Amino acid sequence: MAPDEPLDAGLQSLGLALPAHARGQLTAYRDELARWGRVHNLTAVLDPARMVPVHLLDSLALAPLVRGRTLADIGSGGGLPGIPLAIADPDLAVTLVEPRAKRALFLEHVVRLLGLGNVIVERSRVEDLGGATRYDTLVTRAFGSLAGFAGAAGRLAAPGGCLLAAKGRDPAPEIAELGAEWVVEVVPLVVPGIDAERHAVRIERRARGE
Repeated sequence: MAPDEPLDAGLQSLGLALPAHARGQLTAYRDELARWGRVHNLTAVLDPARMVPVHLLDSLALAPLVRGRTLADIGSGGGLPGIPLAIADPDLAVTLVEPRAKRALFLEHVVRLLGLGNVIVERSRVEDLGGATRYDTLVTRAFGSLAGFAGAAGRLAAPGGCLLAAKGRDPAPEIAELGAEWVVEVVPLVVPGIDAERHAVRIERRARGE
């Protein structure tokens, strides 16, 4: 497979040294997202070259903030950021939570195509997820407000776990809507190829007595 120079340069800028196999998986995923996206409205960005920074690198910029060994991508849509994060770290157990059938079918297709043994797909709303499973990190790029994300997904965080939301501009107004039970950390992100503000917001439940 020919090297993808923008992807390789972007990975280097992010400080991510991925093997050739993983870089090939990222490129194959991008191409499938572009192909299916034209039919199933998975993404508004369909130019494969533009998808490298907007989808792949933007997702992977979150990698240093992921906590623990289990991750749930809430409202995964086309698999962002869960699939790039799973490709970058094969030891990370990733659950893609997506209620819409066509999008879940795409996610299942990609998992099979790329042989992602560390990824499972849950066709469910996060509010309907049951069982005793808890996650070290719950991440989203598209769920909605921080308060809504915390309210829906907070119960699924493992002890010591966190919620991680990708945002554009500094989300101070959304942070103000969170309850006092949450501790918030805002991390500015620099994503190669994106000339716009990007932030990550990491939220964890305040310890009793703080």
